[in-house]
Amino acid sequence: MNAFKLSEMTKGWFVGNFEPTALTTDVCEVAVKRYTAGTREEAHVHRIATEITVIVSGRVRMAGKEWGEGDIIVLVPGDVTDFEALTDTVNVVVKTPGASNDKYLVDPESCQ
Repeated sequence: MNAFKLSEMTKGWFVGNFEPTALTTDVCEVAVKRYTAGTREEAHVHRIATEITVIVSGRVRMAGKEWGEGDIIVLVPGDVTDFEALTDTVNVVVKTPGASNDKYLVDPESCQ
């Protein structure tokens, strides 16, 4: 048995091709992400990976829409999104396949 601390993982990513990680794999990436209200991520797209975000708690805005606790957002390669935590938020994010450097910034207007 191995044991790890989420607080020691890189930005909440605990499965994937990261250091440190609880499980090294290229099959997928998994994270528990914690955001304070007002945190933003720029508009971006993934060209390889599908990204699934589960809102565990809080409210967020992604791709111009508001989402809350229990919502599951699935972004396929080519879907454009941005991100804003409207409240303190906890998300679980899964990306498959694991694809390092598969985040490409785009024009924010493409999220509307």
